[in-house]
Amino acid sequence: MTKYLAKIGLEMHCEVSETKTKVFSAARNEYSGSPNTNVRPLDMGFPGTLPVVNKEAVRLALMASIILNCKQPKYIYFERKNYYYPDMPKNFQITQETKPIPVGIYGEVTYECDDELKKVRVNNIHLEEDAASLDHFYDTSNIDYNRAGVPLLELVTEPDIHSAKEAVAFLEHMRSVYQYAGISEADSKKGQIRCDVNVSLMDASLDETDPNNWGTRAEIKNINSFGGVRDAINYEIERQTEILENGDEVLQETRRWDEESGTTIRMRSKVDAIDYKYFVEPNIPKYKVTKEWLDEIKASIPELAWNRKQKYINEYGLSSYDAGVLVKEKDISDYFEECVKLGIDVKQAANWVSVNIIGELNKEDILIKDFYLTPEMLKQIIDAVNKGILSSKQAKEVFNKAILEKKEPKNFISKDNAQISDKGELTKIVVEILDNNQEQIVQYKGGRDNIFDYFVGQVMKMTRGKANPVLTKEILHDELDKR
Repeated sequence: MTKYLAKIGLEMHCEVSETKTKVFSAARNEYSGSPNTNVRPLDMGFPGTLPVVNKEAVRLALMASIILNCKQPKYIYFERKNYYYPDMPKNFQITQETKPIPVGIYGEVTYECDDELKKVRVNNIHLEEDAASLDHFYDTSNIDYNRAGVPLLELVTEPDIHSAKEAVAFLEHMRSVYQYAGISEADSKKGQIRCDVNVSLMDASLDETDPNNWGTRAEIKNINSFGGVRDAINYEIERQTEILENGDEVLQETRRWDEESGTTIRMRSKVDAIDYKYFVEPNIPKYKVTKEWLDEIKASIPELAWNRKQKYINEYGLSSYDAGVLVKEKDISDYFEECVKLGIDVKQAANWVSVNIIGELNKEDILIKDFYLTPEMLKQIIDAVNKGILSSKQAKEVFNKAILEKKEPKNFISKDNAQISDKGELTKIVVEILDNNQEQIVQYKGGRDNIFDYFVGQVMKMTRGKANPVLTKEILHDELDKR
């Protein structure tokens, strides 16, 4: 029996990428490789500038809170979170904290981990502005204000997660929610997702629902990948277990994850007192959230990953695993949906997308939006297979050629590479091979069933792989029965 139970809470920060402008300024909300190109004076904290709330950012934040079964407030307030840091030139961040409540509060999320349903309580989800980004070099640090003022959703969970695997499964679930709802690309490669992790250990024999039984927590700040979250949690559980086993006490502190050493490193002690001073933002009046607006937002929520997965299982007959692979990334699921709309057989489409296409994306480390082969092009290949023009092996060769040469598959589907499906032609080839392999026929008749594969191989060799394999096997069985 496990001696300690891990109590893990997450603070997930996700940039709202699906707005044209930033949350309080008119600067473009756009990922850019060129520093300091998407900025306005407000983003840089210039005196005399005033924030103007982006209504679309608030709408998307409210949508997220509805999806997460949170309670929506009657009024929206913004507050100043005061602290000094180079990435925040005005020395405060506009956020939501206490008045009256954040955008959503006390919701519950159901997610899957290893085909088991898990639940996490949501403490709150609120909207704030992101800080500028700092690039640290050997002897200098540069500030890029492109990120300053980008709308940011912070989701805070209760410590209902018990392992690194559960934490990653929850984060992947939330990423799909943001993607499917059109709230964010949620692309960690663009720095759109960051996570703080709180980890504590408690005596596993005690009542988990009583907060007095929880252990002392350590907070790990600003982890930039799901893999980092997994590794940081596993390390922290191991570190705290060793401390407790040695009879020492875990200190309440803030730590950071160091990828190079694979360890968490102490930054500072952390006490229960409030770290920051909060004041109501005087330049943004409170405003009412009407029932009509909430109803409108609720009606606009699109089909989410969970709904699509159930459709793929119940209507399309796919396995839970295959359905899960297809819905994990919205763009991949959209690609599959387009294949089905074009009339491609559901199971063929699922197999090609989940095996060949996702395999190619992983190999080239690209997104499906950058993938050359469109659903229409994939249909050219699958149609050729169904008509008996291409074997499965030839189909993969055409698939690879089309991607390599950036040409439509139909350019590689011709009589020269067509599959041989003429029964008369294949029968002549089979008879000739059997006539020249009398000894192998005797062995086959004597019970060596694996000799059958030898005959199939000889047919493929003679036809240079163009023989229809299904028809070849049928003819071989018929001809061998005659001898």
